[in-house]
Amino acid sequence: MAIASINPSTGITIKTFTPLNDTEIKDKLNLGERAFLDYSQTSFVKRSQLLENTAKILETEKIELAKLMTLEMGKPLKSAIAEIEKCAVVCRYYSENSANFLADVHIPTDANSSFIKYQPLGIILAVMPWNFPFWQVFRFAAPALMAGNVGLLKHASNVPQCALAIENIMQKAGFPDGVFQTLLISASQVANVINDDRVKAATLTGSENAGISLAIAASKNIKKTVLELGGSDPFIVLASADLELAVNTAVTARMLNNGQSCIAAKRFIIQEQIADEFEKMLLEKFQKIKIGDPLELDTELGPLATVDILQELDQQVKTAANSGGKIITGGKPLEIPGNFYQPTIIKDIPTDQPIAKEEFFGPVALLFRVKNVDQAIKLANDTPFGLGASGWTNNEQEKQRLINEIEAGAVFINGMVKSDPRLPFGGIKRSGYGRELSIQGIHEFVNIKTVWMR
Repeated sequence: MAIASINPSTGITIKTFTPLNDTEIKDKLNLGERAFLDYSQTSFVKRSQLLENTAKILETEKIELAKLMTLEMGKPLKSAIAEIEKCAVVCRYYSENSANFLADVHIPTDANSSFIKYQPLGIILAVMPWNFPFWQVFRFAAPALMAGNVGLLKHASNVPQCALAIENIMQKAGFPDGVFQTLLISASQVANVINDDRVKAATLTGSENAGISLAIAASKNIKKTVLELGGSDPFIVLASADLELAVNTAVTARMLNNGQSCIAAKRFIIQEQIADEFEKMLLEKFQKIKIGDPLELDTELGPLATVDILQELDQQVKTAANSGGKIITGGKPLEIPGNFYQPTIIKDIPTDQPIAKEEFFGPVALLFRVKNVDQAIKLANDTPFGLGASGWTNNEQEKQRLINEIEAGAVFINGMVKSDPRLPFGGIKRSGYGRELSIQGIHEFVNIKTVWMR
């Protein structure tokens, strides 16, 4: 894919960029290495102030930054503003907590003194996706920079202006040159960057194939990776649930970011006693969703990010219908300019069909009916993914079964799956490995050093 800003609402190319050449990449790596030598010796107080400065800039410039995001990848403006605000929150969270998270941990042994010391690794490569172009970056950058590492960002090729804006924010906040740099490079250039000895580790949020590619390149060099990949998250509603609350949340959970979220609810697994009512209520709400210009604050559903994503989603819907699924609303691209797709509900896809296990990255909900909690858990786990899961029940025994038996990195009971700086975030199975956020996230890219003295 060329590095270009293309407005998904119109298909008009806003700006194009030339990828860095090998010499320019080498210069940035040299700068990052030099920056690390000094920056890694700065105090937590100094780093904390820089991150606080970053949070203030994000809050001050949130409208302009949100509009840039919307123009590049189509996120409704209201959601884009909320994303910038959340980035400020994660900056402050790590500004306030990192010193405690990385404090020496003393452990009594046969030594006079023994303790765990946390030290930065060096240059960390972040390969980030387009769907949350600011949040995904800042949830990596805030802990990594507070730990004393320096960051190199290879952002998705359709959000280059967001990538450059983030680097500019870091510079305005006062981070020294080279502590955070954006690399405008193609996907084919990533392996050469991870092969460089100056890069110590890498993190990626994106597709399964992208994760596999990065992990192979990193493993050849014995370098650590954290991968946050796809998901086909179940949204389980059992008979004792608050049905109105569950349906309202289901719409939000499926339509978030125009349906383009790895932790969006995608497979709605409903106990048969309430399935008819749930379907009726969900259908009514899907048919009332306001579709339109994402720069309008009342727009609820904007365009998909690229033409390729639109075409892939449409093909998945056709495959689902050809596999026995019934489309009860939507099912087609909208016949207007831009990458718009109708809010779509498909029910009764046979669960043995491969399409029933796939991730649909757009405003498409798959409905399944089950007899009891046993079937719900079995169907929820019948996917190669394991990112998040949402379960709705007021039965205490069912709550515990969902918590204990769902195969996922996160289980939310009577609530929508979401990321929170205070809680670790990540998946299992083919959804990836490692964790972001909370204390676990900052520990991913440090040397956890054992010290023993007599």
